[in-house]
Amino acid sequence: MRAAGAIFEQRACAELQRAGLKLLDRNYTTRYGEIDLVMLDRDTVVFVEVRHRLANTHGNAAATVTARKQTKLIQTAELWLSTHPRHANHTCRFDVVSYDGPADSAAMAWWRAAFEAI
Repeated sequence: MRAAGAIFEQRACAELQRAGLKLLDRNYTTRYGEIDLVMLDRDTVVFVEVRHRLANTHGNAAATVTARKQTKLIQTAELWLSTHPRHANHTCRFDVVSYDGPADSAAMAWWRAAFEAI
């Protein structure tokens, strides 16, 4: 399953770079969890969660980013910012890139500012 995740993370990274974002970090891991991609969109640090779901019988891939997962992402982002003080004062955003369907034809959806840190 991890190999499939890496494929979708790479796809998402390439799409976001084509949209003008710059990759800062990938697979940043802490005790709270992992952030798939950390990117820069002009002066905004973007923390990106990439999700894939083969079938949507229990909701689409983006719906799997639950409140609990959001909390973990926020905590991980705070640690990333504390270890990258150059970006600590930038505006931050949490995006979700989701893929639904079989790997060879999964449709991408990009949810900018999918949730906020409170």
